[in-house]
Amino acid sequence: MKKLIDTIKNIYKIEDLRQRILYTLGILLIYRLGTKVVLPGVDPSRLDLLQSKTQDGVLGLLDMFSGGAFSNASVFALGIMPYISASIVVQLLGIAVPYFQRLQKEGESGRKKLNQITRYLTLGILILQGPTYLTQIPVEARVIPGAFFVISSVIILATGTMFVMWLGERITDKGIGNGISLIIMIGIIARLPFSLTAEFGARVEQGGLVAFLIELVFLFIVFTLTILLVQGTRRIPVQYAKRIVGNKQYGGVRQYLPLKVNASGVMPIIFAQALMFLPLTLSQFGEGGSAFAAAFSDFTGFWYNFVFAVLIILFTYFYTAITINPAQMAEEMKKNGGFIPGVKPGKKTAEFLDTVMSRITLPGSIFLALVAIMPAFAMIAGVNSQFAQFYGGTSLLIMVGVILDTLQQIESHLLMRHYDGLMKSGRIKGRTGSIGAAI
Repeated sequence: MKKLIDTIKNIYKIEDLRQRILYTLGILLIYRLGTKVVLPGVDPSRLDLLQSKTQDGVLGLLDMFSGGAFSNASVFALGIMPYISASIVVQLLGIAVPYFQRLQKEGESGRKKLNQITRYLTLGILILQGPTYLTQIPVEARVIPGAFFVISSVIILATGTMFVMWLGERITDKGIGNGISLIIMIGIIARLPFSLTAEFGARVEQGGLVAFLIELVFLFIVFTLTILLVQGTRRIPVQYAKRIVGNKQYGGVRQYLPLKVNASGVMPIIFAQALMFLPLTLSQFGEGGSAFAAAFSDFTGFWYNFVFAVLIILFTYFYTAITINPAQMAEEMKKNGGFIPGVKPGKKTAEFLDTVMSRITLPGSIFLALVAIMPAFAMIAGVNSQFAQFYGGTSLLIMVGVILDTLQQIESHLLMRHYDGLMKSGRIKGRTGSIGAAI
């Protein structure tokens, strides 16, 4: 406790850091207030049907990402997910399309151009998603029916998301960084008290208070495992690496390779979750959808979780491949006079690193997939669907990753000014390949 109090005092002493934190809190407050502003022409007292639809399933996850704005028919109802989707598309184009590859290599000017393309693509997605979202608002809740309501609401929804994007950029530029990630996290945290209260009330009615305490203990265990998963292992002993590739001839001084078991962070889950939203979007958010769309809207269903887990494993390999370049690592080792005992510098070293990375990625990807589908098992066990989202899944992984990154940003400011960090032993490890890193 004394360590925490001293850290808070140190933060207050640093004027720049203090202003950045207060600025960030102010922006987040504006965002939370905006989630309560209902679309013009909508009667908020008649949104019971919409709010009941967002109690569980994929719609519940969308509502969580928007911090409750989705179920409130807010001007921020579409949240930041269209921007996330557009960013993912641009990243994929940067791998397959030469034009985008050139932009990525042009430094700051290329980055600005890519950001501009991302915004245009986000606007296109918003124009498509806006009318689809309006189909979920009950007719009796529409005070101004007709085409005027649809057109004006689509414009307002698109403007709301673009404004949220701007708020995120302000946090990144003038706050403590990772603005988009913080906005997503604050929306997830905002749903936690309601979910916790609902689960507590349900358990009290059933006389299962002990079961509720067990759920909290299990949640703490999952939370701890998630921290380990997001942080990953930052370096691997050369001896173990040689065992992985089947080379038993090792020895000498203990050396390490700068490789992580989970090099992709939480990005595979973000990629996979964006794809899992597609069936729901294409079926008009479940209205008259096919059996295929219905199957992929069931959180506890086999096919939803199986496909979700497979996509996470595939995207883990994919994102690791584009973030870790064994050939470049081998070349840098060669230039700096470094080498792996028993492995020739250059091509052989690159092949060695590639093999090690491929093999250590598999257990990391499987662990990531298991944590991602954990809410399904929690719901099957009888946990409230909203509270179950915090047993792993996208919500918990994002929340843990962003918290670690934010603490790392604050610790960096403290250490730069010769103050003690937030932890007594070692520095806080952030995450690699996160939302903040991708956007």
